[in-house]
Amino acid sequence: MSHPNAELVRRAFTAFGRDPIVVARTLAEDIVWRVPGTNRMSGEYNGRDAVLQFLRQTLVLTDRTYRTELQYVVADDERAVAVYRARGEREGRTLDIDQALFCVIRDGQIADVTAVPLDFPAFDAFWS
Repeated sequence: MSHPNAELVRRAFTAFGRDPIVVARTLAEDIVWRVPGTNRMSGEYNGRDAVLQFLRQTLVLTDRTYRTELQYVVADDERAVAVYRARGEREGRTLDIDQALFCVIRDGQIADVTAVPLDFPAFDAFWS
């Protein structure tokens, strides 16, 4: 049986792009989500509404082609790490890379996320 925090992250991935209400319920109201780089998606997003808007933008800017495929998630009582494949098309560019999310879990919700693209040049070029 997997850890409840791993199941929480799996639930968020399953709902992404399909059910924004489920995604919202997995996020703490005061969540902080960090995205590295100098592209239009880079920055620190503070609060559930800002994070949901950021996640929506990944779909809007890619004409809904952006997809995530969870490879695995490991978790304990306070943290989770998710590794996933990110794919999409945007303005003639294609993204197909692995990424990781380093998450802090608090009270059954994702409270803090640091995103780490494993092919940073491809990530930055795609979103620039």
